[in-house]
Amino acid sequence: MPDPMRIRAQAAGGNATVRVLMAHEMETGQRKDAAGKIIPAWHITDVTATLNGKTVLTAEWGPAVAKNPFLQFTVKGAKAGDKIGITWKDTRGETRSDEAVVS
Repeated sequence: MPDPMRIRAQAAGGNATVRVLMAHEMETGQRKDAAGKIIPAWHITDVTATLNGKTVLTAEWGPAVAKNPFLQFTVKGAKAGDKIGITWKDTRGETRSDEAVVS
């Protein structure tokens, strides 16, 4: 199973700023290894964010996203104590889901 995401969510006013660091290699499928063979593509394709179980963000990513991607977004109406959930899926079918509480 992939490493856990590092999620920070901070409330300010009626919004919360969410910062997510995802541990993933994010191979494009265009690099070659030492033997000259192409390294197969392996990257995150779908990201979903929820606030207390309700979807607030969906994203479709491609191979041009950097290794260990960082995502930041603002959620309107979030307050301290709410739960932010992040889920991603990659080209190998692996998924990862983690949650954080808005502080």
